[in-house]
Parts: sequence; structure tokens; C-alpha cells
Amino acid sequence: MRIRSSVFACFCLILEVLGIALFLRGFFPVPIKSSFSSKSKLSDVPPEPFTGRSLNSSKVPDALFKRVVIVLIDALREDFVFGPNGRKYMPYIRHLVERGSTYSFVAKARPPTVTMPRIKALTTGSIPGFIDVVMNLNSPALLEDNLIWQAKAAGKRMVFYGDDTWVKLFPKHFMEYDGTTSFFVSDYTEVDNNVTRHLDSTLKRDDWDILILHYLGLDHIGHISGPHSSLIQPKLMEMDDILKKIHGSLILKEAEGALPYLLVLCGDHGMSETGSHGGSSEHEVNTPLVLISPAFKKKVGMEKPSTVEQVDLTPTLALGLGLPISQNSVGRLIQPVVDEASLRDQLRFLHLNGHQLSYLLKDSMPAYEKEEGYEQFRVAEKSHGNWVKLVVEGNTSEVLTNMGKKVFKQYLEALRAMSEALSKQLGKYDIYSMVVGMVLVFQLLLLLLLAMPEALSSASEVDLPVSSALLSLPFYLLCLLLSSVHVLVCTSAESSCYFCSLSWGLVFGAVALSSALLCILVSMAARRGGKPPGKSPSHGGVSGGWSLSELDILLLAGTAGHTLSLSASSFVEEEHQVWYFLLNTLCLVVFQDVCRKYFRERRANFGSLEDEDYLLPSNEGDAVASPLSDLGVTDAGSEKWLALATPPLTLACCRLLRSLNQTGVQWAHLPDLGHWLNSFEHKMVLSLFAALSLALIYFLVQRRCSWVSKIALALGLLGVYSYRAAVGNVVFPWQRGGGNMSKGTVEARFVYVFVLGILFTGSKDLLRSQVITADARLKSRGLWEIYSGMVLLVALLFRAHNLPVLCCCLLVQTLMAQFIWKKLHYDAAQTTIMHYWFGQAFFYFQGNSNSIATVDISVGFVGLESYIEAPAFFLTALSTYAGPLLWAAHLVCYLSSEKRSSVAVGHGCYCLALLRSVPAAAYVVLVTALRYHLFIWSVFSPKLLYESMHTLLTTAICLFFTTMEQSRRP
Repeated sequence: MRIRSSVFACFCLILEVLGIALFLRGFFPVPIKSSFSSKSKLSDVPPEPFTGRSLNSSKVPDALFKRVVIVLIDALREDFVFGPNGRKYMPYIRHLVERGSTYSFVAKARPPTVTMPRIKALTTGSIPGFIDVVMNLNSPALLEDNLIWQAKAAGKRMVFYGDDTWVKLFPKHFMEYDGTTSFFVSDYTEVDNNVTRHLDSTLKRDDWDILILHYLGLDHIGHISGPHSSLIQPKLMEMDDILKKIHGSLILKEAEGALPYLLVLCGDHGMSETGSHGGSSEHEVNTPLVLISPAFKKKVGMEKPSTVEQVDLTPTLALGLGLPISQNSVGRLIQPVVDEASLRDQLRFLHLNGHQLSYLLKDSMPAYEKEEGYEQFRVAEKSHGNWVKLVVEGNTSEVLTNMGKKVFKQYLEALRAMSEALSKQLGKYDIYSMVVGMVLVFQLLLLLLLAMPEALSSASEVDLPVSSALLSLPFYLLCLLLSSVHVLVCTSAESSCYFCSLSWGLVFGAVALSSALLCILVSMAARRGGKPPGKSPSHGGVSGGWSLSELDILLLAGTAGHTLSLSASSFVEEEHQVWYFLLNTLCLVVFQDVCRKYFRERRANFGSLEDEDYLLPSNEGDAVASPLSDLGVTDAGSEKWLALATPPLTLACCRLLRSLNQTGVQWAHLPDLGHWLNSFEHKMVLSLFAALSLALIYFLVQRRCSWVSKIALALGLLGVYSYRAAVGNVVFPWQRGGGNMSKGTVEARFVYVFVLGILFTGSKDLLRSQVITADARLKSRGLWEIYSGMVLLVALLFRAHNLPVLCCCLLVQTLMAQFIWKKLHYDAAQTTIMHYWFGQAFFYFQGNSNSIATVDISVGFVGLESYIEAPAFFLTALSTYAGPLLWAAHLVCYLSSEKRSSVAVGHGCYCLALLRSVPAAAYVVLVTALRYHLFIWSVFSPKLLYESMHTLLTTAICLFFTTMEQSRRP
């Protein structure tokens, strides 16, 4: 069966998306959960160890605190409290840390450092799965054993105000609550006022036991303007005043002889140097934990806070309130909190914590008895029993005290070892689903590689032996074999498997597909091996075989080298450096080709200069008409020097953009040009840069549009500047000072109107050219107008200091299209790979990295007054992937302008499919091999999500390519 290369590429990409989706479904682990019972109960509490004949104590020690107030400040970094600016930011809390009855800690949060997973960690004590990053957008009710459920079951009366994620996770748990949305990041004032307005009345009442306050304003400020914003100090001082009010109220209500209160100040995660979070940098994972209670000893000076895990707060609060520890908690008791209790109670607390961890260890590790922590706990438990026996017998010698202290240390070591072992386990993977997805991705990669000679031939068609494969005996034997394997795996699997839960119709379809692909691969391999040499389709215009130029070698070696580099976590963290190096090398090789064309081969090609113009589209249908023609640059001499200047100018643009945004992990904290421009004292410079960038964007884009779209584009770009001025990023010349800041909703919607107008005009022209009349000029104009609408929307979403990135992107595209790709006669495959490389590099020029922390979620609310999930997700994704998308859209426009556009589009689609399949196949193997390593969470998991999204976007682009070309065919 012969099909066009573009259709073949789309088919492979769609199946690859399904394979990756199945792999991801198996990869994102189910967090460690005990399978014994749904919730812990007081009746399940183990007895106190005792080797004698007397009955043991089976109750939890009495609660240490009567009331608990938890103040959770979203994105509170530890240096905001304990750092040099702590006295300036939060003076009252800093005074308590230095002189009050407090214990201070640096609580380490595990990635992903996103709000919902961190709330789950604080309440369950477990390590959430990375899939919770996605679930963060729409949090379902938490069914896992947790501190909030235990408190409600024990009759504790709870009140909550703040982030409505708590209300979604714990419905019907709070006696009183008022939730505020956490996603509308433009608001950092009302979102906190809605919490504080309840405080006065609530603090006067005595009808509650636990009060939880979750403040979001600091996190929103970070997303908008970063951790060094002038808004940070006023917000932290506001939080300090609130804590002072709460503390004062608790002191006044403290009754003599009653149990003391506990005030907890903590953060769910920190904040990176760009103001985001989600990754694993020190500023994102280190949060302050301050415990304030009259039960603690007073400090005599500032002490360096010790480090604990964030999940350690869960068992500490549970035991402090006299509640059972959540079954799935991997945390351990924060020991200083129980220092004032009797030694017997302290050992009992540690025994309860150790018993819970040991049972979780049994349930999650087959070889739990060999674990060092489990053995230590058994030894400590036995020693504890001997000690209790002596205490019951009335022994009061000093030896008994020393023995108790030794048991205490044994328990601490055992808890540490068991907690670390459970944390390393992370979760249980669905290996079967991962393997099925990995096999499908690999089969498609091999299929693309075997089809390369035909897919890149002049016919741009692939001959797939589908009929012979489906009618062959091996196909049916493979179907029986794989079905048997499926039944065997699903009946013997100890844990649930997603692929096993699918209906038999879907499973048999997957089995038949995999069997057919394997048979097709064998047939194609046999056909390639039996073909006489010298009969391969030509490439690059050289018949009788493959001829690779220096550029081809660079493109192939660079793509392969990049794929190999993904095997190291350091290269994944600093992937931008790989793309910058490849892009610089590419510019040098292109410069060599330009010099060869205009100098070394000038005389040899002198007679063919007239033919060159024939290879370029005519002015009537040229989608890439020279943007410099209006300046009179039309003679061959000027074009030669512009062609020679294009690679050096591209290198200069790349160097400038590298200085604009520091990205990656190791050097992301260093100051860059973007930080300098965003500082308040340089706002006028940023305004000038933004205005010049918008003017140049209009100059580069408008020449390919109709006059209606030109006007809409001009007004839209003016609206972009007005929006940035409204939100305080830039100023108009007539403004004095910063002006009044607003949300810029009206200005952003003004731009949206023009974006929709340009997209509508372009879509109308494109549909007319495809359906009514085969007008190449109309089709070209329609494509470029759609592209112009995308540029305008991206200009609105980009932050003001990133507008030069968009400007340089358009400039490089224009120069390369006019003076390099056409003048040097690069074919569709070479042009596609170069577009892909540029798109990847510009992804990092924007300031993105392979960390979730660099995703700017504030752009999801441009022009919105409230959180609406669909447009917020779309705008965030568009802004994040603006670089690759703009280069892919430019590729569509460029290849569609070729004389033989159907062949060029087929080659382009095939190359895009291959470029996405190679790293995808390598990555699924790598992630499977390293799934139990800790750095898989912070490095490889975000990268896998980025790769999956990129593959999905590539599939959509190829489908657009194919649909557009197929509709033109008779």
C-alpha cells in the first residue's frame, strides 16, 4: 500500500502519542500506600513494649496541645525568615525565633514543589506522585488516610480559610470554611484580605480546636514579579502583623493549668529566583518551619535552624494532638517538640512512630526484614520493653535513666533509617503498561527509519506491505503469543495494572497493531536487504545513492548527539547549552556554504545566475517575498552581502538572547539582562526596548498581510504596549512615575479582538484557496495572516523583557528564508531540521528550562478576571512553547510556498516525525531504567512531560500540514 510521506508521518505520530500516553500512565507512580485498612484507628494502636506478664498500656499518650493554629504562607522561602532580611521582612517572628518559646527548622519539601502535592504531603506524611502536578489544576477529594480525617474522627472542631484546594481535598471536614481560588495570580491583595477578614471574630470564639489559614498573596507576587520585587517586603510585613495578632490572642486566652497552644508557621514550598516553583532548587525546596508554644523553652539567642523533612510535621502534629499517625506517612517525629514530656512518654511517642513506619515498610518492600532500619527498630523495641519492665517494678536507679536514653537514641536511628528507605522507594510503577508503551514507540521509530529512503524520495511516498503482513501466518501466531502473554501477566500481577483493566476489544486491537507493525518491519527490512546497491532513491539531487554534505553530517550528528546527551541528568538540567552549541555550529557551517557559493564557486556558477531566480517563487505567489524590497535592496550585489551577513547576525542575536535569560539549574540564580531590565530604576530603558521591539515586529510581519490585517496588527501591537503599561511593566513617555497599576483586563481584551480578527481573515483566505479556487497567492496570504495572528498573541503573552526574543525570532526567520534557504537551495529535510533546531533553542531563549519552576502561569490570566481552566491552560501552553510553535508555523508557511509543495510538505512532516521519535524512544528506555533513582523526580519527570507535550504539538502541526495538502489534490 503506497501512501504519501505526510500521511505516513501523521499515522506514526498519532500512534506514538498513544504509546507515550500509555507509558506515562504506567510511569507516574502510585504513591506508597498501606493496604491493611483504609484509615488508622485508636483501636489499632500497638501496646507499649513490655516483656513481663502484666498488661501493657495500649493507649496513645495524652495530647500535648489543646489548640493548634497553622498559618501556611504559600511560597514562603526560608531566607525570608532566617536570612539577613528576616528582621526587616518579619520582625516579630524573627524576635520570637531569637528570644521566644519556639523551635525553628528548615523543612525540606520534595519535588514537585507545587501546592496540591505539598498539602497532601503535609496532611498525609506521604510523598505525592509527580502526576499530582497535573491533578493540581483540579484537585479531587483525598481518600488516603490523613491528619484532617483523623482530627475529625476524634471530634476535633476545625476551621479553615484560604486556598480552596483544601476544601476540594477535604470536603465536609471543616466546621467552617471560606475558600479562595489559587490560580488567579494577578490578585495578591483581595486573596489575602478574604482570609484575614475572618480572624477577629474567629479568634474571639472558643468553639474550635484547629484553625488553618492558607495565605496566597506572596506566591502570586512571586509569579508576577519575582522574589526581589518591591512588593515582597510589604506583603511579608502584613503576614508578620497577622501572626502577631494571632499570637497575642492565643496568649490572652491561655488558661492556667490547661494544655498549652501551638502556633505553626510554615510554607508549602519556596520560590525560585524567577518567582516560580515546581523544581528542586534550594530556594524552592527549603521552607521555614517555626513552632511557637509556651510549652517550649525560651531561646537566649539566634540559633542556626536544623533541617527536617516537610513530611515530619504530620506525625509530630498527630502525636501532639493525641491522634493516630496516618498509615502512609513516611515522616518521623520532630524530637525537640516532646522534650518537656516524661522519658516514658517520649519513648512511647517514638515507639508509635516506629511501629507505623515498620508496618508501611512491610507492606511496600518484599525484603523488609533485611532493611537496616527495621532491624534497628526491633532491637530498640525489645530494649524498650526491658526498660518499661524495670520502670513498672519501681527501679529508679541512674542506670535506668541511662538505659532509657540509649533506647531513645536507638529509636531515633531506626526512625531515620526507615524513613529514608521509604522515601527512596517513592512509589509502585505499572511496569507492564510502561513496557507496552515503550515497545510501541520503538516499533514506530524503526518503521520511520526503514521508510527513510522512500519518504525522502522525489515521489514522497512510502510503500507499506500491509496486506502481505496481515495475511501472513506469523501475524496470527504473534497475535496468539502476545494475547497469551497478556493473560499471563494480568493473572499473575500482584498490583493493579492499567493495561490489564482495559476492555478485551482495546487490548486485542493493541495486540493486533503491535503484531502487524512487527510483520511490516520484518518485510521492509527484508526488502531493503534484498535491494541491489545503487537503487536507493536519491537525496540532494544526486542519483544512484545517498550523498551527504557537510551540513547533512552536522544535522545528523547533532541530532544524534543531543539524543545521547539526554542519558545524563546534568545534560538534561543544562540542555539549553547543547542547543546553543549546535545552533552556533550550524551558523558557522551555513556561513561556510554562503562563502563557498559567492566566492569559491562564483565563477563556476556565473552562467547559472539566471536560473536561480527560476528556483524562487514568483513575486505573485511568493510567500517569502523580500521584506527588504521596499528599501530598494534588490540587486545581486546587495543580496550577496546580506546573505554573507545573515549567519554572523544570527550568531549575534543568539548571543544577545543568551544574556537575556539565565536558565537551567546551575546558573539560573545569576543576574542576567532580564533582571536588570525589570528593576524599577531601569523601567524607562525597558519601555524603550519594548517599543522598539514591537515596532520591528510590525515591520517584519505586516508585509505579508492584507491591508485590513496590517491595521489590525498595528492596533493590536499598540494594545500590547498599553497592556504592559497598565500592569506597570513599562511606561508611556507622558507618564510620570510608575502610574497606577491595574490588571490590564480591558487592554488585553482589546488585543484579543484584533488577534481573532486577523485569524479569521487568514482562515477565510486559506479556506477560499483550498475549497473555492486554487489560488497560490491567496493561500500564501492566508497562511501568513494566521501566522501574524499567532505572533500578535505571543507578543501579548510575553513579558516585556522577552519581546526582543520574539523580535529576534522573526528577524532570523526573515533573513534565513530570503538569503539562505532559497539561495543555497537547501532541500525540505535540511530546512525542517534547521527549523526544529531553532525552535528548540528559542524555547530556552525565552527563559524556559526542563523544570516546572520556569513555567510562567501568570500568562494564563492575561485578560481574565477569574480562573477559567480551559483558556488559562491554553494561554500558558502557548506562551511556554511559543518558540517551537512559531518556528513550526513558519515552516508550514515556507514549505507551502515551494514549487512542489506537496513533496516538500511530505519531507517536512516525515523529518518532524523522525525528530520527535528518536528522543522519545531514547527517553522511555532511560526513564524505565532509572525509575527508582531519586533524581528521576526533579530532572527526568518534568523533561518527560515536556517531550510528551512537544510530540503532541508536532502531531497537530503535521495533521494541519497533511490536511491542507490533501484538500488541494484532485
